[in-house]
Amino acid sequence: MNAKPLHLDANRLFSSDPTPRGIAQRLYSQVAKLPIISPHGHTDPAWWATNASFSNATELLLVPDHYVFRMLYSQGIALDALGIPRKDGTRANVDPREAWRIFAANFHLFRGTPSSMWLNHVFHDVFGLRVRLDANTSDHYYDTITTALRTDAFRPRALFERFGIEVIATTEGPLDTLEHHQAIRDSGWNGRVLTAYRPDAVVDPEHEDFPTALRRFGEISGEDVHTWDGYLRAHRNRRDFFIRHGATSTDHGHETAVTANLSAAEASALFGRIVRGDFTAREAELFRGQVLTEMAAMSLDDGLVMQLHPGCYRNHNPALFAKYGRNVGADLPLRTEYVHALKPLLDRFGNEPDFRFILFTLDESTYSRELGPMAGHYPSLYLGPAWWFHDAPEGMWRFREQTLSTAGFHNTVGFNDDTRAFLSIPARHDVARRVDCAFLAKLVAEHRLDEDDAAELVVDLAYNLPKRAYKL
Repeated sequence: MNAKPLHLDANRLFSSDPTPRGIAQRLYSQVAKLPIISPHGHTDPAWWATNASFSNATELLLVPDHYVFRMLYSQGIALDALGIPRKDGTRANVDPREAWRIFAANFHLFRGTPSSMWLNHVFHDVFGLRVRLDANTSDHYYDTITTALRTDAFRPRALFERFGIEVIATTEGPLDTLEHHQAIRDSGWNGRVLTAYRPDAVVDPEHEDFPTALRRFGEISGEDVHTWDGYLRAHRNRRDFFIRHGATSTDHGHETAVTANLSAAEASALFGRIVRGDFTAREAELFRGQVLTEMAAMSLDDGLVMQLHPGCYRNHNPALFAKYGRNVGADLPLRTEYVHALKPLLDRFGNEPDFRFILFTLDESTYSRELGPMAGHYPSLYLGPAWWFHDAPEGMWRFREQTLSTAGFHNTVGFNDDTRAFLSIPARHDVARRVDCAFLAKLVAEHRLDEDDAAELVVDLAYNLPKRAYKL
């Protein structure tokens, strides 16, 4: 086997200048081993409910990770060749080892990307591999990883504990029965796995499954969801159910940040048009915006932290959507406006210290112009970290650089990994901690911040702020 060595440098992501690098090293020693707080993500709660072994390297590290297969697809590699499930539930008859070989032969495509950084961390620290992944080492990787996954040490709960995860939140929709979360609670295992309420399926009338989801929403809640009052009661019902299963937050993925503050009569009339299917695109957006404001009102009552993830054009590739459905790497960032869009919601709840609203963006141009100044003013508003397309070191640095002057550090919520790729969670948190150490080290080296303050701050960013922000 002709192989190149795989090595993780202890000073990766730190400055090449010895002064800030030394400061960053000292700061990193304060946070490197802190427990992981993962307050928002998309891992599967069934992993911890059943504690069943992961099947093989391909099914764990390639098939679920759209960060990975979108890059391969961009270079002309068919998703069928990788064994990605289709929309109708079928899959191409692909040997997972052969899919892994395609991935390995093309791993050079990821050079310098965050995916390569996360994956190499997984390969090196989780599986003990010491050679780089390429066509020559493909089978060695596949066999090493797949063999390890058959052992008890690599079952989901063992990895959860090995990674030092203190708490992790998954994301479920309003129609979910949360049976996996109940099974975790009933099992006696003390790993803390929480749910989060994401009602998008019954909030977006332009979703192709909205009528069916709305009908099921009524069945599962016991409310008449075809009336506006009944629809709102159904949300309160399901939120309470999620709270009983550990939820501390809601999450909302909307194309825009538009909110609305209609009168009860106006909202009821609009909802009537939505239910009949007799609405325009503008009315659909207005409805989503009104529901956001209603969710804020409910959060003030029940204490759930509210998250908004706007600004994504979902399923931009219609051919891919038709064959494979959602979440296959065809989503793209959009220009997003916040100052006017959020004003109706903030007019009602922006000054409420007991309401916590965490805002994300895929539009980096808004950091210094809109988001930083808004979070630096409204008591209810906090900034979520660099997200999705921007959770690379450069994106994390830009986020800190452009929001510091107006929002400071404590109007942000630390880091959350927002991932389906379970084994990458320690790598993602390590990258975030290293970037924050490097950023703070620069401020210390420039005499803008005392090192003892930076040492306290870096612990806040890695551990205390996410626990506080998400009420954990």
